[in-house]
Amino acid sequence: MCNLYRMTKNPDEVARWFGADNAAQGSNFGAEVYPGYPGLVVAEGAVRQMAWGFPLALKGKHGQPLKPKPVNNAREDKLSGPFWRDSFVHRRCLIPVVAWAEAEGAKGAKTRTWYGLPHHELFAVAGLWRPTAEWGDAYTMVMVDSCPDMAEVHDRMPTILHRESWDRWLHGSPEEAFALCRPWDDTLAVDRTNQPWGGWK
Repeated sequence: MCNLYRMTKNPDEVARWFGADNAAQGSNFGAEVYPGYPGLVVAEGAVRQMAWGFPLALKGKHGQPLKPKPVNNAREDKLSGPFWRDSFVHRRCLIPVVAWAEAEGAKGAKTRTWYGLPHHELFAVAGLWRPTAEWGDAYTMVMVDSCPDMAEVHDRMPTILHRESWDRWLHGSPEEAFALCRPWDDTLAVDRTNQPWGGWK
């Protein structure tokens, strides 16, 4: 599952890339996006800032409420379940991504391996969004089985959408959108680094 991705373009650049309005003026997000932190999405015809992850209510041993957990990935085989269904049917979005990272290596010494699309400065990942009482509008990535270029590192990957599929993901029927939830059918650019995986928490 994806727990870190890179987004180095500003809202104006994203708006031009996707042909969307810029509703994210004055937004504040990092070049590396982590669960629970703000990122950009394209939803309802505009680039908007939202929190990455749907809040999951948690309780302590004695029933006391705890800080919600951001659920930042939605498996495609769970989209018909109660946690995701309404957003999948009514609120799909595009998530602009430059690259995403997975942890690779031995336990305790894992490093960041970055994946992107060759010769692409930016691409779109399928997402869902919804309003929340805890964090305002929030979004999540839709995950599918991995393609061969990353299957040895992780068995799931983000749903990358071809440009001609963007409108179908956003506005098609649930059946049409679900048909787009499949592993990437082309090569990936792979960048194995020595950068430690953790360190941001």
